[in-house]
Amino acid sequence: MSKVWFVTGSSRGLGRRFVEAALGRGDRVAATARSTASLDALVATYGDAVLPLELDVTDKAAVFETVKRAAEHFGRLDVVVNNAGYAQIGAIEELTEAELRAQLETNLFGPLWVVQAVLPFLRDQRSGHIIQLSSAAGLIAMPLGGAYQASRWAIEALGETLAKEVADFGVKVTIVEPGGFATREGKNPDPLANGHVSETSPVYDGLRRRLAEMAGRQPAGDPAAAAQALLKVVDLPNPPLRVLFGQGFHPMIKQAYKDRLATWEQWQDLSAEAQGAENVGAVR
Repeated sequence: MSKVWFVTGSSRGLGRRFVEAALGRGDRVAATARSTASLDALVATYGDAVLPLELDVTDKAAVFETVKRAAEHFGRLDVVVNNAGYAQIGAIEELTEAELRAQLETNLFGPLWVVQAVLPFLRDQRSGHIIQLSSAAGLIAMPLGGAYQASRWAIEALGETLAKEVADFGVKVTIVEPGGFATREGKNPDPLANGHVSETSPVYDGLRRRLAEMAGRQPAGDPAAAAQALLKVVDLPNPPLRVLFGQGFHPMIKQAYKDRLATWEQWQDLSAEAQGAENVGAVR
């Protein structure tokens, strides 16, 4: 049975490939973008199978109205892909309040509004699959990516919590964590590359040079291959809560978790000291 998709950020990059892959196999898609003009080629190729919708995910009211329109148009929603997002690049000291707020509005609040808008429909159906795009940067921290990583670490927690809350309704959740993909000009595999850049301070120029020398050492992932992988995920009867797309960051993530566990183990004596006397302030 064909599926009905709702995809944010469909104009380019991974979102565009996801839409094309779904349409290419006979599914129907409500494809959203800030401008529907960017979706004209999809409509020309796939006709009524694609519903182009203008949407800025930071506009809560627009999100709810757009989801309602898509659900009413197709009669149901099966796969919801929270893909819209961008990376704000800059050292913590360089970030402005406006930049951080804008990052969270798009990468955290936007997906939250989509989830809240689609859940009534999915609960009524007793089915549905929410795909939340995160990043390898949602699992490990890298210099100059503090704002972006804060938004992705937050969405990881939101997605995991959501999965536990909606399982009884037959709704599934998968957090997709891509590494570097060639989604823009060039093939930079750095998940923080090609983002919005804060005004730079010369005190971090040395760090920027070192990071630039390291960039490009891993091959960029193919967005078309990622789209085919996503088709497999949404067809699984028991999909994973989390899945990495691309292998480049897997060793780094394994080491990061190993280091965390080792650090907690090393400081167990201090943890016990912080607990205080036995049964004092026990959580009930």
